[in-house]
Amino acid sequence: MVDHRNLKRVNVPIRPDKDGYLGRECPRKECLGYFKITPGTGISEPAPCHCPYCGHSGASNEFFTQEQIEYAKSVAVRKFLSDIEKDLKSLEFEHKPQGMFGIGISLKVKGSLPMPIRYYREKQLETAVVCEKCTLKYAIYGVFGWCPDCGVHNSLQIPTKNLELAKKELTLAESADADLANHLVGDALENVVSAFDGFGREVCTQKATDIGFQNLPTARRKVQEAFGFDFADVLRPDEWEETCKLFQKRHLLAHKMGVIDEEYVQKAKDPAAIAGRKVRVDRDEVTSAMSLIEALGRRLFAGLFGPTP
Repeated sequence: MVDHRNLKRVNVPIRPDKDGYLGRECPRKECLGYFKITPGTGISEPAPCHCPYCGHSGASNEFFTQEQIEYAKSVAVRKFLSDIEKDLKSLEFEHKPQGMFGIGISLKVKGSLPMPIRYYREKQLETAVVCEKCTLKYAIYGVFGWCPDCGVHNSLQIPTKNLELAKKELTLAESADADLANHLVGDALENVVSAFDGFGREVCTQKATDIGFQNLPTARRKVQEAFGFDFADVLRPDEWEETCKLFQKRHLLAHKMGVIDEEYVQKAKDPAAIAGRKVRVDRDEVTSAMSLIEALGRRLFAGLFGPTP
């Protein structure tokens, strides 16, 4: 009979990658989203894990990836087989033949090749985030998602970071030559509009509604129709007009090589606009508009999900 005293529980450590991230995978079959977290950051006490993609919440030990599970299985099986082999070797014996007609009997255990370990490598993801609420460092595909520790969505955090990048571009424009300065200011404007559009689309998608935000008056009307509130009520009429004009300038930069067309002349309320000439984007107007755009974002978020912290 095999002696099972050599058989013990196998604990297999799952170690972070070279950047300190540990892979996680949503257990929902409809999702199976892959993300990474940095152990030691975020909530210190035991807490449930949240999928950043679908929001599913469950115990942390439910979020091991399939590759981690297969690795752990292979390590455990190798250890189990090694222990079995030790038990069998303890039963080895050899009885030599006695006398002229004696028969010798022996039992020898022949060693086998060890079970191969199924090693794996954590995947590269697209966006690294530090949660502003619980300080968890995590990485995801795409841009927006729920924090795996505290469950707070990063909808407001991501556009705020993009606004900070745009501010850096405007700062660089102060000391650049004219051509580079114009390029930096125009690029900063495009980043600001893209950040707000991506943010607005994301938060409306969470409410099962598809609304684009590059055209502010249209977005304002659609939000009022879909959700019953006006996200522009935080701005004065003149602030709203200035913000809309800036979005229309961005449209010219992105789609018209910056050349003013008749549509801009009619809609932008820009007394300096002349069709056929290049639109002027001033660094100061982009800077002042950033706070207005951030206010629009916070109002939109609050209207959809309640007041922000």
